[in-house]
Amino acid sequence: TPNKIAFDVFFPRFHGVLSLQQSLLQDYHKTATYHRAILLNETDFKDKVVLDVSSGSGMMSFFAVQAGAAKVIRVEPGPLAKYTQVLVQSNGLSDKILVLNSEVDSVLRPEAVDVIVSEPMGHMLVSDRLVEKVLSAKKCLKPNGLMFPSWADLHVAPFSDEQLYFEHHARAAFWQQRNFYGVNLSSLHNSAVDEFLRQPIVDTFDVQVLVSRSVKHRIDFKEATPEDLRRLEIPFAFSLQQSGLVHGLAFWFDVAFQGSKATVWMSTAPTEPLTRWSQVRCLLQTPLFAKMGQTLSGTVLLVANDRQSYDVHITATVVQSGFTSGNVLDLKNPFYRLIVPQFSLSTRTSRYLYGSDSQSGVRVSEALQGGPKAYLQNKCIETKYRF
Repeated sequence: TPNKIAFDVFFPRFHGVLSLQQSLLQDYHKTATYHRAILLNETDFKDKVVLDVSSGSGMMSFFAVQAGAAKVIRVEPGPLAKYTQVLVQSNGLSDKILVLNSEVDSVLRPEAVDVIVSEPMGHMLVSDRLVEKVLSAKKCLKPNGLMFPSWADLHVAPFSDEQLYFEHHARAAFWQQRNFYGVNLSSLHNSAVDEFLRQPIVDTFDVQVLVSRSVKHRIDFKEATPEDLRRLEIPFAFSLQQSGLVHGLAFWFDVAFQGSKATVWMSTAPTEPLTRWSQVRCLLQTPLFAKMGQTLSGTVLLVANDRQSYDVHITATVVQSGFTSGNVLDLKNPFYRLIVPQFSLSTRTSRYLYGSDSQSGVRVSEALQGGPKAYLQNKCIETKYRF
């Protein structure tokens, strides 16, 4: 389709810009976690054949070599492959890292590699549908091979944020003008409100706006198929912990790297240091009033579309009152809200958000140890590039 062709042509070029890659690598929360996860599990990489796919700059290839990999096959369709090749040659690793400017399906035979490393995550985990690409690459993985990351949890929680709701509506105030150079624009105001409400909001927030514990939907990279990612249904039943208006649902994700020696977690939760993925909030068309102790039930349905993204269908009902609201949002067209976080590296209230399994293994704060000093001293991360 024309949309698919446009994406295939544009996205690799956009993804291959060095200024963007610099921004992604300077997300030290992410980069340090990958580095630690691989080196802590060096026995899983030593003398092994590793496939690096959907990881942008190819830095994971170098980490795999540091862990003792015998051979790393870096597959990157697009102009970024040539920059990776320059780094490979200048670092004297041409005998260890093979860079292929191609798609995985066209260059690798089945069951050819021991480990697959990747960085396919987008907003709300799946926004760019790169996870499907990684799952398709599993045909190259040996039967007992490893996936890094191994699985991901997409978290959903209701929030109350009156300021955000009215701020988002205020964006459409322009269309209320009745004399814009002599033209009455007000007939388009309702359409503008509807369009803006269809935009997921990429930002970060204080955990106190959440009015219930999160529920999570797990994607096991070793077991899931690309077809499983075409339609994701997440039912929820939240027991509300305060009275007031529920304005929408908030989303974030965790990924786990499960090796033979350690399991390392990386979280994009609002309680953790800010990453390039931030968090995502989806507003309801109409806020729902509910009392503390009441139940908000419903479903989040993510349906893959031909724009290399998802349509997000939300339905929510206050069980005790029967009040219902919802929304359909376009994950391909998010609104990037100004982010000015003030986070420390310590987790504030992780237990409020997570189950016990994400407390095990090596936490992200540990993965940050040894990261760039400037990052560790700075409580605010400036995110210049977001997509």
